[in-house]
Amino acid sequence: MKAARAAKDLSQEELAQAVGVTRQTIGMIEAGKYNPTLNLCIAICKALSKTLDELFWEEDEK
Repeated sequence: MKAARAAKDLSQEELAQAVGVTRQTIGMIEAGKYNPTLNLCIAICKALSKTLDELFWEEDEK
């Protein structure tokens, strides 16, 4: 998510404002310390022009 945000040249604050949460929430999501709701995931995907799979799907390590 951080790379997608950087590619859009958005700060954590700008993304947070776009999706209606605090900058701290975005920071915690990026750090893996907060699991966002599905609605928030979708809002972030729309703001970053990415799919849920691209931003939030974790590949199984084999």
